[in-house]
Amino acid sequence: MAFAFPDSVRALLPRRFRDRRPRVAVVRLSGTIGAVSPIRPGLSIGGVAGSLERAFGMPGVKAVALLINSPGGSPAQSHLIHRRIRALSEEKRLPVIAFVEDVAASGGYMIACAADEIVADPTSIVGSIGVVSSGFGFHGLLEKLGVERRVHTQGEAKSMLDPFRPEDPADVERLKRIQADVQDLFTGLVTARRPTLARTENLFTGAVWTGRQALPLGLVDALGDLRTAMRARFGETVDLRLVAEARGGLVSRLLRRGGAPGGIELAEGAMAAVAERAAFARYGL
Repeated sequence: MAFAFPDSVRALLPRRFRDRRPRVAVVRLSGTIGAVSPIRPGLSIGGVAGSLERAFGMPGVKAVALLINSPGGSPAQSHLIHRRIRALSEEKRLPVIAFVEDVAASGGYMIACAADEIVADPTSIVGSIGVVSSGFGFHGLLEKLGVERRVHTQGEAKSMLDPFRPEDPADVERLKRIQADVQDLFTGLVTARRPTLARTENLFTGAVWTGRQALPLGLVDALGDLRTAMRARFGETVDLRLVAEARGGLVSRLLRRGGAPGGIELAEGAMAAVAERAAFARYGL
């Protein structure tokens, strides 16, 4: 049982001990998931683990809120972040509420499913429970340019889906088996975490819905926003504490890498920004 100081004593204590307001730790998870570029890193377990640990370890915290705005990305990093949130929630015995901003799609929705409840804006985009792989085929381009490409491997599948060779049906079949395995894990995770899913339609086709459409399907639990929902639950005086991201800005990331960016690094950063923008644009954002 927690010890309560008398009011006469509490007035003499530092503010953090005097404050009786219910406290909710808030963690923002925004961007594509996985390694985007050295200059523009995406969401990863390495990047968010510190913020999650601080949120769940915050003194006097009553719940942890996740502000999610992600079109998805790496299945592995999505799953690792999901597992870490669940582990901390169970270890600290704290409820987790996810709030969807613009989008929680694919891996972003997988992370949202780590929460005990999902709240979305009526216009948020959620879902995209599926797996996708994409690329380009440049077969014939090198020959037209007069360039000879030489590849030597040990292992017949080592150069699988080489974009400079004709597409091999065996490679495609192997890729589809990998996708099916990841999709099976994704489907099982969502089904386990969302037992109230509607059975009236197949929700695992990769389709997306607005928050308002997702509510009767069981993909989300309520419509709303962080401030309104937390005030309704914990009272008007609830203390919403945003946990700062540990990734740092561009300058600090460059210093950690040991120098100023060169042309290649800047080009990688620009390409990563375009790729991230394209990921959000898939959902009309």
